[in-house]
Amino acid sequence: MPPIKTSDQSWYDHPQYYDMAFREDTALEATFVEAAARKYCDFPVRRIVEPACGSGRLVVELASRGYQLIGLDLSEPALKYLRKRLARRKLTAETLLADMTAFELDRPADAACCLLNSFRHLLTESAARSHLESVARNLRPGGLYLLGLHLVPLDADPYSIERWTVTQGKTAVFTDLRVFASDRRRRIEKMRVSLRVRCGEDLWRFRSEFDLRLYTAAQIRRLFASVPQFELCDVYDFWYEIDEPQELNNDISDTVFVLRKRT
Repeated sequence: MPPIKTSDQSWYDHPQYYDMAFREDTALEATFVEAAARKYCDFPVRRIVEPACGSGRLVVELASRGYQLIGLDLSEPALKYLRKRLARRKLTAETLLADMTAFELDRPADAACCLLNSFRHLLTESAARSHLESVARNLRPGGLYLLGLHLVPLDADPYSIERWTVTQGKTAVFTDLRVFASDRRRRIEKMRVSLRVRCGEDLWRFRSEFDLRLYTAAQIRRLFASVPQFELCDVYDFWYEIDEPQELNNDISDTVFVLRKRT
């Protein structure tokens, strides 16, 4: 077996592998976006923005279903990869190199979505509030924001490990996510990510560490209440069953919030 080549580059610098690692849930997420739009909007949803879109897997999927998409991110490699995928599939979408806490669209969107914990990269209350205000500013009245993140149940183990493998052709991506430190007082947990990639005869390992902000059910309620432009309609889990809204309590962990801009 050939030696493993290691790199301290982030998985965000290799969007093709990041995309592979999470691609399995893309169709389910897109279907939930469509179902939520039908359930909670009193107008047809056509124009959708995804802050922190990363590799753009959801942008591509929704564009393929006929929606007008805007994907914004701070990673130029990710946006470049997204533009290539769109071109390869002969799809169109707008891409913006922009900060999720302060962005401006040329015209309002009908809906926005950020379903995979990217929100928790905003490490302060003020940054989180600025993001929500930016999304609200760029939505039409009655527009939706679908926000997905992990909450911390009060009795949760502060340390966790998730591992999974995805293969496509001659490429396999082995993902290892682990929380190795947690500080509930400061509301920060430290995440270590390891991607092992086998591409033909080549083996690579990409490792990176970053902080994420912690939220309990009460803390996320307070944050939403501090942004009066939004009303909280419902909360779902990561099964994305539109007919099965959940209770926001101290036991729930995987959450998708349906926020609606007040008219």
